[in-house]
Amino acid sequence: MVNQFTINLGFYMLMPYLAQHLSGSLGMAAWTVGLVLGVRNFSQQGMFFVGGTLADRFGYKPLIVSGLVLRVAGFAVLGLVDTLPALLAASAATGLAGALFNPAVRAYLAQDAGERRVEAFALFNVFYQAGILLGPLIGVLLTGVSFRLTCLVAAAVFAVLSAVQLRALPASGSPAAAPGESVASVLSQWRTVVANRPFLLFSLAMIGSYALSFQVYLALPLEVRRVAGDEGTGTVGVGLLFAASGLATVVGQTRLTAWCRRRLGAGPSLVAGLAALGAAFLPPLAATAAPVPDGGPALWALAVLPPLASALLLALGTMLAYPFEMDTIVALAGNRYVATHYGLYNTICGIGITLGNLLTGAALDAARSAGAPALPWVALTAVGGGCAVAVLALHRGGRLGGPPAARTAAAGGVSRPG
Repeated sequence: MVNQFTINLGFYMLMPYLAQHLSGSLGMAAWTVGLVLGVRNFSQQGMFFVGGTLADRFGYKPLIVSGLVLRVAGFAVLGLVDTLPALLAASAATGLAGALFNPAVRAYLAQDAGERRVEAFALFNVFYQAGILLGPLIGVLLTGVSFRLTCLVAAAVFAVLSAVQLRALPASGSPAAAPGESVASVLSQWRTVVANRPFLLFSLAMIGSYALSFQVYLALPLEVRRVAGDEGTGTVGVGLLFAASGLATVVGQTRLTAWCRRRLGAGPSLVAGLAALGAAFLPPLAATAAPVPDGGPALWALAVLPPLASALLLALGTMLAYPFEMDTIVALAGNRYVATHYGLYNTICGIGITLGNLLTGAALDAARSAGAPALPWVALTAVGGGCAVAVLALHRGGRLGGPPAARTAAAGGVSRPG
């Protein structure tokens, strides 16, 4: 928990201000800024599968520590260099670092929590969001002095965390092989994961949910700024979106998850979460029917309140689904190659985020040009509904409880490795 909080604290201390540094302090063109940021995202999303594979092969702790150390180097270099090749290398290193430790952290947590995985992942999301809340606040103070200072402090945070994890984190046993079973080759390991049909179906059913969740970074801020018409109101409004979303998660996640476990169960909670993600775009959809005021409190309310309601519904949907989503991946993995399953899942969902952003951005531009501002919100709502229907079908078909062998073993009281 402290690991993930500190990872997000250090990351969001720096990353929200990187684009401003590249375009402002270094005077880079917009396409160059996009290239640097894109390399970081690609190196992380594209390598998740490999990072998960390595974690299952060599244990979770070595990959967690390796990723943290690599991010120390990447963040330090970002603050010390100003040439494009060096910035690209540093950006790639920070992304690869995330690909190394992210699947390992989640697999370690799933292994250590045992039967309390759902509760553990609920609390994990609280720490995760707390890091996102505090990181930018510290970062804006440091960046006010210099971006180099921000980079070096963020690198120092990861360096301290690396030392603490190296010294204090117990080594995890390799869960890749059952007792008496030889460790499979990497290709055999990948074939096992890729051949897990229920897992792949679940991944595809969830892919749209990540595109929807990411709209708190894309469509909603753009809508606030579009309606507000001035940068000051837009900046305040966007800040409110992130603050409200993070605070809602910190305050409500564990209570909501406990209620869902008692009253709903995993499948219905997932479906309810996805439905809430789809419904999150109804407030901005309804707002498109209202005339835009000339100014004053009415304009502020129209610019900020519908996206704020949307952000809160997105937070609710994530709170409902996330702990059960993470637990379902472990169940579908049958407790074997858990980090590899997480890695492939993250890669698939990363593709969904990329495609979702491209399509949403294009839809927003096209809708405004055509005078149909409601269209993107209708499409996003439909995506949420489609995801909910797909997961409901998997739940009713009995495909969310893990592979048949894992269910048989559990029914017979046989413990699975890992």
